[in-house]
Amino acid sequence: MLYKIMALDIGTKRIGIALSDYLLMLANGHSYISRDNKSVEQILKIAKENNVKKIVVGIPYNMDGSEGAQAQDCRDLASQIPDYEIIFEDERLTSDTAEENLRQRKIDFRKDKGLVDIESARIILEQYLSRK
Repeated sequence: MLYKIMALDIGTKRIGIALSDYLLMLANGHSYISRDNKSVEQILKIAKENNVKKIVVGIPYNMDGSEGAQAQDCRDLASQIPDYEIIFEDERLTSDTAEENLRQRKIDFRKDKGLVDIESARIILEQYLSRK
């Protein structure tokens, strides 16, 4: 059965979301949601609507490979997502890469930081898919 993989870039204010295609080859930015008490509910709704079977969660490791408070926050939110295989992916420097990608495409993200979150999620998913 065909399915998609979702990626999440979890931040303190927003969560960027990306989805694969059914061939599990392409990573496409989807949307972003506000980080609040309805975040998990919204993630589950998007996952169900898109026939998602796995969720890749970006973990912001420190440059030395250790985990800080933000990494634990991402793991805590991921632990609240039931019924999906959760995969953790190193997301060091994805925000910088996301901003550069958007600049190259001449997309002004200064007024809508959610665009960076979506692109970060897309990069996280692309990294994961490249190893499959």
